[in-house]
Amino acid sequence: MMKSIWNMVVRYFRQTDKVIWGLCLTASAMSVVLLLGIWNSGYVNLSRPIVQCIAIGLGCGAMFLLSRVDYQTMADLWRLHVPLTYGLVLLTFILGVGRADDMAWIEIPFIGLTFQPSELLKLSFIITFASHLQKVEGSLNQPEVLVPVLCHMALPTVLIMLQGDDGSALIFLCIGCGMLFAAGIGWKYILAAGGAAVAALPVIWYGFLDEDKRMRFITLFNPELDPSGGGYQQRYGRIALGSGKLWGKGIFSGNHQYVPEMYNDFIFSFIGEALGFLGCLAVLGLLAALCLRILRVGNRAKDSLGRYICVGVFTMIASQTVVNVGMCLSVLPVIGVTLPLFSGGGTSVVATYLGVGLAVSVAMHNSKKLFTL
Repeated sequence: MMKSIWNMVVRYFRQTDKVIWGLCLTASAMSVVLLLGIWNSGYVNLSRPIVQCIAIGLGCGAMFLLSRVDYQTMADLWRLHVPLTYGLVLLTFILGVGRADDMAWIEIPFIGLTFQPSELLKLSFIITFASHLQKVEGSLNQPEVLVPVLCHMALPTVLIMLQGDDGSALIFLCIGCGMLFAAGIGWKYILAAGGAAVAALPVIWYGFLDEDKRMRFITLFNPELDPSGGGYQQRYGRIALGSGKLWGKGIFSGNHQYVPEMYNDFIFSFIGEALGFLGCLAVLGLLAALCLRILRVGNRAKDSLGRYICVGVFTMIASQTVVNVGMCLSVLPVIGVTLPLFSGGGTSVVATYLGVGLAVSVAMHNSKKLFTL
């Protein structure tokens, strides 16, 4: 029995994309060490790195299982995962826990942990949107075809906005736009959308953003206007990030600046303080290498469904990285977006591994031959 299991594992790692696995495991190992450094400074409980280790284990197992399933099968099973993921998100409107303006988590009974259903919805959306784009290839730019596609993209984005999670809503929007661009949406629509967005800015500012959300943008230019809120967090995040200079103070030096959510949304500030500018470059290089590898898998996919899935996963990881680093550098407002694979948070870690598992599924179920024309 053990021999057959071992043979199955060996056979799997001969077929899988070992570079992607190596990049993910390296990032995860670094995240645990970073969280241990934050614990050593006395800013979090030991449960944070322990939960991270459990999440990494669950994520690796989920990635292993998901990558063994043909991505076409996952697209065909949309009647199963779409109601499940949307149902869990809708459940947050009844049983959600979190901040007053963002009840985006559901508490798991008996164990005191929470999970964020929108993370699972991202994966379902990537699969179904990729399938939709594949079906309308060649006619995407016809208005009667494009409108349903845009409605498909808008549905989860609007739902998550109503939930109060603006950060996740932004990531959904980025994923959809990235996949639309890969599918060949016409430039006239891109320019029209850009112009409409600029024209709608006053309406959005005064009609849809409350005082708290407007303050998040205003404090980017004057942090002193909100000294105990977002301004405080970003100010000390920048101080921590810059104090590491070139080489950093060391992960376990114990001499670290406290920043709210430094184990989660602002872990990049701790990376800058602990590992310095070179450490920040290494982390960004690791995530960039993962993104480029996923794009490479998509470029070699046997069909457009696999290509669109990889673009969706790439955009998910890339946009989260850009937004998270932008928050820490005070060039973007604080909207609660994690740094993929590095931030402490069980749901985010598992969801990222599941997303990467989709890309590995494309790599493993690619039957396109090298000399196929």
